[in-house]
Amino acid sequence: MTRSWISDTPDEIEHPPVPLGLNKMAIPRVTLILSSITLMMIILCSLWLGLSAKNFLDDLDPFESTNSEVLESDGRWLWEIDLLFDTCSSREDNWEWPESLAEQDDLFLYPGELRCDWEHQGEGDRASVVIYNRGNETLDLLLTIDVNNVVFAATGENSIIINSLESKENLILEIELLESVSEQDISIDVKHVAVPNSEVRLDIQVFAGTEQRDVHISDGDTVEVQYTVWDADTNTELDSGTWAENSGDPWGSIYGFGWSLIGLDIDNDRGALMPGLDTGTTHITLLPPPIAYGNNEGHELENVWLRFELKLDRAPVS
Repeated sequence: MTRSWISDTPDEIEHPPVPLGLNKMAIPRVTLILSSITLMMIILCSLWLGLSAKNFLDDLDPFESTNSEVLESDGRWLWEIDLLFDTCSSREDNWEWPESLAEQDDLFLYPGELRCDWEHQGEGDRASVVIYNRGNETLDLLLTIDVNNVVFAATGENSIIINSLESKENLILEIELLESVSEQDISIDVKHVAVPNSEVRLDIQVFAGTEQRDVHISDGDTVEVQYTVWDADTNTELDSGTWAENSGDPWGSIYGFGWSLIGLDIDNDRGALMPGLDTGTTHITLLPPPIAYGNNEGHELENVWLRFELKLDRAPVS
C-alpha cells in the first residue's frame, strides 16, 4: 500500500543541506555588529549621564560653598533676629551696646546676636520677633524654637520656613506661649535651608509678670492704646497720643508699630466695663529704622531708632 509519506524524490533534493559558511560566518558577523552598536550606546549613555550629573552639581553649587561665601560678611551671616521688646543685650556678653544706634556705620543693625527678656501675662501670651535680611541675596530660612511650649502662631509648630525673603527686606512673626511658666530660657535658631551650619541665634528669658491677664492681644485684634515715642538715642520725645486700630497694621509709614502691640494684655472686661480702671498692661518696644521710617527716603527720621511706650486702654470684642 502506498502511503502519503513515502516519496520517490531523493532525500538530498527534497532536503538540501544548509551551506556551512552561513552557520560559521553570518551569525558571528551579526553578533559583532550588534555588540559594536551596544558599546556605542553605552558610551553615549555614559556621556549623557556625566553631563547631566555635572549640570545637577552646577545647579547645587549656589547652595554649597559658593553660597556660603555670599551669605557671609566679616564672619557673620547676613541676617539678624530680634525681639521687639526693648529688653535686649549681647547674647554672650561679647559686645557693648552702641552709644548711638543711629550712627553705626555698619551693614548690621546690632554688633552681634541678642539676648532678650519676655515678661508674659499667662498662657496664650504672644510676642513679635523680626527677621532682617541685611545682604544682597534672597534668603530661604528655617526658624526653630528649642522648646515645645512656645510656637510660631502662624503654624502652631516650633519651626517654620521663610521662603524668598528679599534683599534688605524684613519679616515679623508672632510667637505664642502655650502654657504659663514661672521662668524659662528658650532659643530661636535661624538657618539657611541649604547651609546647615549657618546659625544665627536669639536667646529669650521668659518669665511671669506680677499679674496674669486673661485676654492676650494678637495680630488683627482691634485695640485702643496710649503711646509715647522717643528718639532712642537722644531720649527726645517725638510724639504722643491715642491710637485705635488693628494690631499688626502699620502706623503711617511705620511697619513695626502695629506689631509692637503684640504682647499687650488686658482683663476680661477689656477696659469697657469699668472705665478709668487700669486693667491693661504697658510695655516698651524698640524699632530699628528698617521697621520704622527707614524705607522713607529723605524723611527726617529715616535713620532714627524709635522707642515706643504703649499702654493698652481697651480691646473691644472683634
